[in-house]
Amino acid sequence: MPVPFSQGWKCGDFIFVGGQISADANGRTIGAGDIETQTRNVFQSIRAVLNEAGAGMDDIVKFNTFYCFEGSGDVIREYWEAMTRVRLEFFKTPGPCGTAVRVEGFAYPDLLIEVEAIAYVPTESGAKP
Repeated sequence: MPVPFSQGWKCGDFIFVGGQISADANGRTIGAGDIETQTRNVFQSIRAVLNEAGAGMDDIVKFNTFYCFEGSGDVIREYWEAMTRVRLEFFKTPGPCGTAVRVEGFAYPDLLIEVEAIAYVPTESGAKP
């Protein structure tokens, strides 16, 4: 179900991308049970929001990942590595700063990941760090 929130805001030199999930226009999860599919969809959505604001993935300076997983030990490491492999498809080296937080769940039960991002696009008078 679509929500009445903005997908992103441009504030000065910054673009704040709201939490993106792997869902279709009706709120149905895309890739239920598949962290790689969901991660790819989330980052494609982030790219679309940034593109609409005149920015791209290379402009991201910080992103926060919230992911849901109930395993432990080697299984969590494998899950984390699968998620990370997909994320790396979207960033050049070195990538932006990132934080990941393991959560118990999301508003829709089949969701495994949600990501928000901050991009920096300096005006002509500013300089990119």
